[in-house]
Amino acid sequence: MSELRLDPVSEQSIDWMVKLRADTPDAALLERFNAWLAADPAHVHAWDTLQKRLGGSFNTVRALDRRLPGQAGEARLVLLQPSTTRRDALRTLAGLGLLGGGLWLGASSPLGESLLADLSTGVGERNDFNLADGSRLSLNANSAVDLHFNSQQRLVILRRGELVIQVAPDARRPLRVRTAEGEIQALGTRFLVSQESAASRVVVLEHAVETRLFNGTTLALQEGQSALLYPRQIVPQAGDQHYRAEWLNGRLNVLDDSLAQVVDALRPYTRGLVRVAPEVRGLRVQGVYPLNDPDRAYTALAETLPIRVDRYSPWLTLIRPA
Repeated sequence: MSELRLDPVSEQSIDWMVKLRADTPDAALLERFNAWLAADPAHVHAWDTLQKRLGGSFNTVRALDRRLPGQAGEARLVLLQPSTTRRDALRTLAGLGLLGGGLWLGASSPLGESLLADLSTGVGERNDFNLADGSRLSLNANSAVDLHFNSQQRLVILRRGELVIQVAPDARRPLRVRTAEGEIQALGTRFLVSQESAASRVVVLEHAVETRLFNGTTLALQEGQSALLYPRQIVPQAGDQHYRAEWLNGRLNVLDDSLAQVVDALRPYTRGLVRVAPEVRGLRVQGVYPLNDPDRAYTALAETLPIRVDRYSPWLTLIRPA
């Protein structure tokens, strides 16, 4: 394979991404990172560009590996290894079509094309869409879907993130939402679907849905019910989880989730890297947090939990024991 060449500042940005993801950064490394950022506005621009364009690619590769077995597996193994080098990262990102004359998503790559969703939202952005059939689709921040609507079907493919959909009735073409684990078929309804790291979450907000895994396992859910779809099983969740749709109103409503889950919900609203130390990931959280002001949310978490939140720049936040 020929040597991949980027401008020096872009290469330095990838170096820093690899170093900061390799392990829990120590004070000396963070000091050097801050000094590098402060040394030149071009460094800030390159780092911000890398995070905006590639920051979500690690979760995307996880999801792609489930949807396209064998095509994304090697990329996943390289990108998720703590020992990844800049050379490995460059080669992997190029193989995914994420590099090419600069830090951008290569539309000419077949795998890159699969990442170019029909509808999407960016960091901190929520949006509502009126679909051709009259359905109403809402996307949470950093979410993406593909639409396959024709005379035979209505299919929404959730590539990443979270959606709420109000389904227009059509007895001939039931609307389906496909995730990495299976499909959710609307039975004249409004429901929430989120693509999480190891499962898909479904919450029925009105009426009912039928959930189905790719192995044929099915489960019907009624209004107020919810479930997690894993590759081999559907696990019903206890209690009414309507509150999980509060992001529509800019709020993160948490009844009893782990700190890791709460941070995952805040990441789509946070620029740069957010790392949570293993020792505090399992802390249980309750409360209501503002999605549109993630810094205030992190501060509130630090006031109620035995943690400290250190912001080393707008592009790096570390959460660890107090």
